[in-house]
This record gives sequence, structure tokens and C-alpha cells, in this order.
Amino acid sequence: MSDVLIIQAKGRAVGLKGQTLFRDTIFALSSGGLPSGVAVVRLSGPQSRDAVHRLAGTLPPPRELRHARLRDAAGEAVDTGLVVFFPGPASFTGEDCAEFHIHGGRAVVGRLLSVLSASPGLRQAEAGEFTRRALAYGKIDLPGAEALADLIEADTEAQRRFALANANGRHQHLYEGWRERILAARALIEAELDFADEDDVPGAMSDTVWPDMTALAEEIEAHVAGYRQAEIIREGFRVAIIGAPNSGKSSLLNALARRDVAIVSDEPGTTRDLVTVELDLDGMKVIVTDTAGIREGAGAVEREGIRRSRAAARDADCVIVLVEAGSTMSVPADVPVDAWWIASKADLVEPGDRKKSGAGLWLSVRSGEGVALLLDRLGAAARASAGPRGALVPFTVRQVEELARGAAALRMAATGTAGLEIRAEELRVAGHALGRTLGTMDVEEILGAIFSRFCIGK
Repeated sequence: MSDVLIIQAKGRAVGLKGQTLFRDTIFALSSGGLPSGVAVVRLSGPQSRDAVHRLAGTLPPPRELRHARLRDAAGEAVDTGLVVFFPGPASFTGEDCAEFHIHGGRAVVGRLLSVLSASPGLRQAEAGEFTRRALAYGKIDLPGAEALADLIEADTEAQRRFALANANGRHQHLYEGWRERILAARALIEAELDFADEDDVPGAMSDTVWPDMTALAEEIEAHVAGYRQAEIIREGFRVAIIGAPNSGKSSLLNALARRDVAIVSDEPGTTRDLVTVELDLDGMKVIVTDTAGIREGAGAVEREGIRRSRAAARDADCVIVLVEAGSTMSVPADVPVDAWWIASKADLVEPGDRKKSGAGLWLSVRSGEGVALLLDRLGAAARASAGPRGALVPFTVRQVEELARGAAALRMAATGTAGLEIRAEELRVAGHALGRTLGTMDVEEILGAIFSRFCIGK
């Protein structure tokens, strides 16, 4: 009999008693770039216990850090440091795990990794392999693994909070509840199909099923609709600055970024391509794009820049139309009705003359007037677009696609006019879509893409 057996049950993998799901033990540097004050080398697998004993000369009590001198097979010292052992299943991966906390010099870490590579049954881990083993042992679900990847990649406070909230298993609880409702409905439909002639099976049980499946489809669709909130937190709130040439767009971008990122010149048409900066406004990622000036009579190259300007405006969450004080600008047909109209070069206009303008804000990058207020407004708009803190929404395209597939199948089952067998099949499709969302079935082809986002030591 094979020494590896994986049975998926509610996302949990179960091995034969006394055996392991993986024969080899993996190791990697998990503490980041070198050199550093301390480096952490992590191990996971059946040989972790023996590896610690060989290098440290002893096995410390579980989950207790112990100081030890590490030696190679010839007895030569590698380094001194701290050693900790986590016996499975009470570990991150569910296997026996160990960590060596050593000095973070490149030569020290390189020597330890070489010693581990020469040990029988040990090999370097692949990207995300520790977390992938945690998934196999049921220590984490697939949405939780995706949230962990987001947590590692988080650049802003909002991204950190959002990823941490998504890693607590709340998606698994919600999706499992939906899947159980589908399974219960399938059981009733199958009973009606298979035992219609039995006296103890009430007829037309499907009449009680379809209203609940319609309601479930609506719940899933409302949940999927919240993905835009997650996308803004994860990818950023997009702002496009458009306007006529020399209206001050590039100067405004430099002022918002607090550095020179765009070329500023009195010559019209200087900006011909999109120039983008990322801002962290009160924990929200805001992406601001400077665009080519929009005008008639531009040359071929400049026309391409104007086309890109219009495309950036169409894709943006917020459009700033910058108008030089005292001038006018014809409104492009594709500018959103909710665009922000802002007057630039306010230092050239007397305060009393500003009332004649319809601008929502006056600013001057030379004096600094209005710049801080604009940043505040952008941060507030980004927070509002991201929705309430802690909202439970799907946060990856994969989740959205599977959930949308499941909701569509539920709609077909609940409102379709086909025979009961076909409608039962639609319920099966919906259940499988929820299963793939959780990672309990048919997900092997997507695991590589997900875990490739992780660093080697995770």
C-alpha cells in the first residue's frame, strides 16, 4: 500500500494512521533578505526531528527555544543560535517542523543550507510549499491561503487589515454553509428522482427546494458584487488627472507625490505618455495618473497620448479635470458627470474673482494652497469606495469566477424549464463551484498559480 493517502473532506487532508502525506522534508530561509541580524531557517517534514538532533546534538522540548552550537556531519561548527521544534500536528504545516535562528550573514546561512542539502531526505522548498502542505493537512483553507499571500504582499495599512481579516476562516464558514444548502437540496431532488414510487417519500419535494435555491443565488450574487471593494483595497483607488496642455497636471502630480516624477515645461504637449505614482493616503493605496493634455490639432504622436488619456479617464475610479485659472476647457464627451473640476494656479487669481468659477477646489502648487485638502478628499473617496471596514467580500478573481459560475447554475436549476434530471445536474455544478472556491475539489491546476506568489520560505 502507498505510504501517501490524501482524502479531501471539507478541505482537510487525512493521512493513514502513523504515516505522513509527504515523504521528503523541506527547508528554506524564511526570514527574508541577507545580510540581517538574525536569519530563520525553517524545516517541515518527517526528517525534521532527526535533522535537529544531528545538527544541535539534542532535541529541545516542544515549542521551547534552546541555545545550541550547530555542527555538520564531520563535527565542524556551523554557527551558534537558537533551535525550536514543533511536533505535528500542532505546527503551521501540520507536520513535524523546526527552526534554526542563526546569525544572518550570507556565508553562515549558506553553510547551514549546504549542510541541510547533504542530509538524507531533505531538499530545498519550492515557492509557497510550506503553506501548500498546511493546506493539505487542513491547517488552512484555500481562501485562507490566498489571504496569507495578500498579507505577505500588503503595502498599506488597509491591505494589511483586509488580508488579516480574510485569513481568519470567515470565507470558509460562509461558503461551506452555502454548499451544505446545495447538498441538502440535491438530496431532496435525488430522492424524488430515485424513490418517486415509494410511499414514504413525499411527492413534489422540488417545490420546497427551488425558492431556497433562488434565494441562495441572490445571496451569492450580492456577495460577488462586493468584489469591487476588495479590488480597490488590493489594487488601489485609481485617479486620472486630465485637462488642457499647460493646465498644471504634471506639476500637480509632482506636488501630490512630493517629488519630481513628471517633466514640467511651458511647452504644450510635453507629457505624451501616462505617468503614474502610488500614494498611501491614510492606509489606502491611491494610484494617480498624469495624462497628456487634451487639445485639437495635435500631431500623430500627441494624438496617441490623448487617446491614452481618455482611456485612463474611462478606467479611473475618480477623474480630476484640471483647468487653469481664468481659462476655459470644452468638456470631452467621455468625461464622467461626477468628475472633480479643479482650478489650478490659484496664486494668479484674486480671491474675489474665484466666486465666478464653478471649480470645486482651487489650488496652487507654487504656494501649496489646496494640495493638502485635495489629498484629504482623495483619501476619503478611496475609503468610501472600499466600503465598511471588515466587510465580507470575495477578494480574488478566482473566487469571483467560481461563485458567479455557481450562482448561474443555481439560477438555471431554480428557474429552468428542463426536466428534473437536468435541474439536478445544475445543482451538482453549483455545488462543485462552491467546492472549488473552498479548494476541496478539482483545484490542483490552480494551486501552482496561487502558491507561486509566496516566497520560498513560506
